[in-house]
Amino acid sequence: MTRPHPRPVLTLTTTVLLATGALAGCSGGDAETDHPTWDNAQVNAVSRATMGAGVAAATSMKSDGMLETVVLDLASGRKLWAQPTTMTGRLPGMGVQAPATVEIGGGRAVVVALTPSSDQNSQNNKDKQSKQRATLTARDARTGRQLWTRPIHSTFGPQRCGPYVCLSEDTELSSARMVVLEPQTGKTLWRLPGISEVEWSDRNRVVLLRLASHPVVEAHELKDGKAVWQLPIEQALGPGVDLSGGWAFGATGDKLVGYVAPYTNPQTKETSTFGLFSVRLANGVVDWMRPSVVRVYPSGNPAFAPVVRPVDEQGQYGGFARLDAETGRVLGQITPGQVPGSGWWLAFPQGMDKLGFLKRDKAGSVFDLSSGEPTPVKGASGWSFCVTDPKPLPLRGMTPGFYSIAALCEFDLATGKRITSSTAPPAWFTGSQGGWRLWRDEKGAIHAVKDGTATTPGMYG
Repeated sequence: MTRPHPRPVLTLTTTVLLATGALAGCSGGDAETDHPTWDNAQVNAVSRATMGAGVAAATSMKSDGMLETVVLDLASGRKLWAQPTTMTGRLPGMGVQAPATVEIGGGRAVVVALTPSSDQNSQNNKDKQSKQRATLTARDARTGRQLWTRPIHSTFGPQRCGPYVCLSEDTELSSARMVVLEPQTGKTLWRLPGISEVEWSDRNRVVLLRLASHPVVEAHELKDGKAVWQLPIEQALGPGVDLSGGWAFGATGDKLVGYVAPYTNPQTKETSTFGLFSVRLANGVVDWMRPSVVRVYPSGNPAFAPVVRPVDEQGQYGGFARLDAETGRVLGQITPGQVPGSGWWLAFPQGMDKLGFLKRDKAGSVFDLSSGEPTPVKGASGWSFCVTDPKPLPLRGMTPGFYSIAALCEFDLATGKRITSSTAPPAWFTGSQGGWRLWRDEKGAIHAVKDGTATTPGMYG
């Protein structure tokens, strides 16, 4: 999962946990007219969207600060249904959870999300350890018809894992476990002690990040939970990994690329081990590693056009480098001496072949990422965050500190002013699934274009 810090310094983030952008979105324009496209301004999407069997599902915030699961027809953007949703036990740094959309065959899907429990505020149940705080509810993706429910104490939220639903539950209790559920009935197929997060899956296997003091990435057979391979993250990056700083994963082809962010212990002032690594999905063998680099924002998913900054032992940041996610090699870099002083944000074009330093309402600078040489700023544009000082969501009755997922706006780098763009944000940001790309604007409206982009992970997975 990814979680840029709510108040990042310049473009650097040293914290990342799922799909949040702690930055508000931008008002993007209509997508190119030669592709199917739609806009839905009836929603205020605050999570990323999940897709499957012709629908898109997201978490939306209503004007009263309550959340709801909204499901749209993927072909037209028309709202199919909406139901109240909630969060219990999710950490603010993880951002607002998205519903899990699981295809069940025959062109059908199930949408799974938390709903407020009817006895959530019951005074009769005095045992806080067993109190039901919410209900996991599965519904038919097209009609919204309820299929099954499961009582929940605390959870990070449901995730799709191949043809099933994966859920870490009781995350605030000693009984924390991950369960794998049959999507049409809610039947438990198998379980795993502790808290796990799905980082990749297909119809047969799932790769999990097991959250622990010594975190492990491991693959399991989905049918019965049998372990296939295990990789302690410290084996890839070195001892001293602490997930408190956050993490992000992405997969393309036959590799899973992971990023662990640094965390500085407030008592000891020591910084944890951090960096990027790649592991083969088939057998868990480490392909490459890049220790002591931080991921920067905005930029591509760790598995698709990652951009990083090295950090030395004294905590000093170096220049910028774009890596080849396949090999970990440096494709292009900007030296520390070329980085302008302060007051800038990163901005990248659609192709991510250049790196721009955006200064709001002022002239910035641009560098060619392959050669590292400066290029003319006149006529150059780049995509960056629309709002650099976002406000937390005014969620009612929930833990404060959640932010909407971020989106990007296009800027003229010569003037630092926003461009009213008629193109969709870059694919390296939105990602693509089945040829569709979805994004939100700064008011929460969802936009979509079916431009045939190959399936790739976006900045937030």
